[in-house]
Amino acid sequence: MPEAETPAERTRATRARLGTSFPDVLAAARADAPWAYERLWGAYAAAVASYLRAQGAEDPDSLANDVFWRAFTNLATFEGDEPSFRSWLFTIAHHRLIDDRRRRSRRPQRADDEVADAHLGAEPAADDHALARIGGAEVGRLLARLSDDQREVLLLRIVGDLTIEQIADALGKRPGAIKALQRRGLAALRRLLEEDRA
Repeated sequence: MPEAETPAERTRATRARLGTSFPDVLAAARADAPWAYERLWGAYAAAVASYLRAQGAEDPDSLANDVFWRAFTNLATFEGDEPSFRSWLFTIAHHRLIDDRRRRSRRPQRADDEVADAHLGAEPAADDHALARIGGAEVGRLLARLSDDQREVLLLRIVGDLTIEQIADALGKRPGAIKALQRRGLAALRRLLEEDRA
C-alpha cells in the first residue's frame, strides 16, 4: 500500500509533478493550452499505462492514450481537486479496460496472427525493460494468481494511489467490500510469497 502522506506532502508532490498548482494546470487545460495537456499527461500517464498493463490490456499504451483523450475532451464535466482527478482518470481507465476485454472476447484470436506479431520485431518499451529488471514477470505471475477483484483493488490502491472510497466509486462497490478485497488480496500475496520461499 502507498505510504500515507499528509495533505501538505501530497500538494508538494503534485506541484512537483505538474510544475505548478493543479488548479492552474486544470484551468489552462480547460482553456485548451497545449502545455497543460502535456503536464497532465506527464504526471499521470505512466501510472495509468502501468495499471492497464498489469491488468492484461492487449495494448496498454494505446488504451492509456484513449483514457486521456476521453478525459481531455470531457474536462468541462470534471469537478474536484487533484485526488478526485486521479480517481476520475482511473475510473475511465477501468471502464476502458472492461470495454477492451469485451471487444477481445468477441474477436477470436487466430494462431497465424500470433505468428505474424512475433515476426514484427518491435522493440519493447523502455518501461518494459525496467519492469523486467526489477522482476516484473514475478509480480505479474503473483498478480495473475489473485482473483480479478483482488487484483483490481490492489492495482488501483498501489499503482493508482487511490483511496478506498475512490476505488469503491470507480468499481461501483461499497467501501467495506473494497477493504475486504484489499485485505484478502494482501493475505493471498503473503501466502504465495511464503509458498515460493518454501
